Amino acid sequence: MRVDHVSYAAEHDGLQATADRLAKLIGVDPVDGGIHPRFGTRNVILPLAHERYVEVVEVLDHPASDKAPFGQAVRARSENGGGWLGWVVAVDDLAPFEARIGRQAVDGNRYRPDGTEIRWRQLGVKGLISDPQLPFFVQWADLSLHPSVGARTQVTIDNLQIAGDPDRVRDWLDLPADHTSSVIDFTFVAPHGTPGLLAVTFDTPTGKVTV
Repeated sequence: MRVDHVSYAAEHDGLQATADRLAKLIGVDPVDGGIHPRFGTRNVILPLAHERYVEVVEVLDHPASDKAPFGQAVRARSENGGGWLGWVVAVDDLAPFEARIGRQAVDGNRYRPDGTEIRWRQLGVKGLISDPQLPFFVQWADLSLHPSVGARTQVTIDNLQIAGDPDRVRDWLDLPADHTSSVIDFTFVAPHGTPGLLAVTFDTPTGKVTV
């Protein structure tokens, strides 16, 4: 289990403007990700080093976004001004987590602009909706197509600041949060309102940048 990516819901000026702004802040090139037909969303990828990335995502005017929990989560966050939606951990096998959480993973896919299909399964978005400090889980079908592949950058995730309870996250993951990465620090602060991912600090060639 390892931190895979962080998701940022589009702000009022839309997906591309939000992605361009974040990309400029941390010094990476944005990549058009494509549409998630099952979830009614689309994204732009900001590839990072260490096989990680930032996903900037927006909801589409599509029936799937009303039915799929991920679409619901993105819509709610964007309607509240946008910002960090959550963090995601990758696992090799979702079966143990399906058994523990009591729900089945759902299939996800998108087509890159070059026509390549990227497929995965994900689990735990309903947990994220009810308690946004919690990550959800993803299992990639083909790691050679991971969104970070081809990243030409030294930018890495340095720190995740989470409003919440580390014990709650440990119970959800079945291990402490800092066991999901040997290079990312986790800072938990008491939530003043809704818990969730408050900020991400990136280590860039020009210094640390917190978003």
